[in-house]
Amino acid sequence: MDARDVAAFYETPLGRRTAGVLQQSLDRLWPAMAGLSLLGIGHAGPYLEAWRRQARCVSLSPAEMGPAPWPASGPRLACLAETEALPFPDLCFDRILLVHGLEQAENARRMLREIWRVLKDDGRLIVVAPNRRGLWAYAESTPFGHGQPYSDGQLSRLLTGLFFRLEGRDAALYAPPIAAPAFLARMAERCGPSLAPRFAGLVIIEAAKALHGMIPAGRRAPSRRVLAEDRI
Repeated sequence: MDARDVAAFYETPLGRRTAGVLQQSLDRLWPAMAGLSLLGIGHAGPYLEAWRRQARCVSLSPAEMGPAPWPASGPRLACLAETEALPFPDLCFDRILLVHGLEQAENARRMLREIWRVLKDDGRLIVVAPNRRGLWAYAESTPFGHGQPYSDGQLSRLLTGLFFRLEGRDAALYAPPIAAPAFLARMAERCGPSLAPRFAGLVIIEAAKALHGMIPAGRRAPSRRVLAEDRI
């Protein structure tokens, strides 16, 4: 999905509601971000905004999605690059948020290997992906209705198979992907974990690097290059 289409979604009432619900889950997993370096991959701008005054944030848009300038005002902190060859040195970031990225990746395993490389040894990763069992994975009017959805088990196995250790999990978006009244949406988010825990719209997993982890051997990665960037 083009970055401009994703940005347009977040300008709608449904998009703003989506961002608010998901941000609550992210805040529960990462309540303290002061002084940390944070990389958002995919279309992470709507969520990085909440942490911009605490952490040193960079937003990276995959080349196939096109540029996503961020933030809307002030110095730009965004770049466009190939996710299979991230333009950062090893052990660079304390936190990495992957949202609107994994499900649309041409090669999810290579992307996660690169994330493992640039994440610090004590760093943390949050992956947000559409739930295969949820309604949002089939709603093409939203960014989560495009690409490859995942069940909780599939995403867990993918991460552990690439030398990540699972640290926490959550789910979000129990309300259907329609512009429902706000009070109904809030009720769905409150009752969903008890009434329909497997049918949330999003799977959210926090992971850390496994201490014994290593990047599997294979063909040498191409030289890393930034396709476009905005500098302070």
